[in-house]
Amino acid sequence: MTEALADRRPAPSLDRLVADLVPPPRFAQARLETYIPDPEHPSQGRAKERIGQFATTLGAPAPGGLLSRLRGRPKATPARGLYLDGGYGVGKTHLLTSLFHVAPGKPVYGTFVEYTNLVGAMGYRRAVSLFSDASVLCIDEFELDDVGDTLLMTRLIRELSDAGVAVVATSNTLPEALGEGRFAAQDFLREIQSMSERFEVLRIDGPDYRHRGGRIEARALSAQQVREHAETTAGATLDDFDDLLAHLKEVHPSRYGALIDDVSSVHLTGVHTIANHNDGLRFVVLVDRLYDREVPVLAAGADVSALYADELLSSGYRKKYYRSLSRLASLAGDGAALMGTAA
Repeated sequence: MTEALADRRPAPSLDRLVADLVPPPRFAQARLETYIPDPEHPSQGRAKERIGQFATTLGAPAPGGLLSRLRGRPKATPARGLYLDGGYGVGKTHLLTSLFHVAPGKPVYGTFVEYTNLVGAMGYRRAVSLFSDASVLCIDEFELDDVGDTLLMTRLIRELSDAGVAVVATSNTLPEALGEGRFAAQDFLREIQSMSERFEVLRIDGPDYRHRGGRIEARALSAQQVREHAETTAGATLDDFDDLLAHLKEVHPSRYGALIDDVSSVHLTGVHTIANHNDGLRFVVLVDRLYDREVPVLAAGADVSALYADELLSSGYRKKYYRSLSRLASLAGDGAALMGTAA
């Protein structure tokens, strides 16, 4: 019988969480040389050049870092960081992982949710100690789904920056606009402003590279086709969409990567429009992890373009939802290719 994601209960160890702080398979070979800027959007070429320049400044932690301060030496000048801002599909993650691959010493890479889960699992002071000797801390997909997590990360960024650790982050929103349309607490806004002062912002313009050759299309699949393909494919999973959404409520988003360990392709039946943020944002994270690990998706039901309700697509999280639609369309195209039904 084909396994269902909804039957999995991942419980990654602390060692596993630390070991996962590297670029995912999709970006394991990403390099600056393979980032091809769109000539119609010069900001892409400028960002590539600036990342290359920034890489040359990375090295061992500066004298006066965290350990030196603990010994009573003068405090180091806070390290400056880079903040890559732009729409989905302009290559921000490619540039971030390219920096990781050329950074000397001990670079660290993770998504926002991976960092917050790790800090929660090991404790704040231990996490600071773990990262204090990093040459650069790479934070992909800076999130704002939870005020507490965001305040935790701004504190971590300040402390590591004070210790001389370079920090480079990506997001779809400029740091001074983080929280706009979502949270309005004054203490939160003050924290965000203090974080933004640590970064040089690189705006990256352009269209979604996944669609440069035209919109990705995948022909509709029937539930029978999806089930039959799942039953004859090694490593495949098969889930009813509602069952999967219900299960995602019970699994912390930081474990979604472990949820899809050793999965060759994901099969879904009964796909329908998601109408609330709780389900929508969890599914966004799952799609991100599937995309990172290059796991094709075969789905029956609503078309990918109709996955998120208009209310969600016009909300403060709209960029995340549109990024998810772009990535899911790409994965559905991969799934259709497995079936030999790609448009």
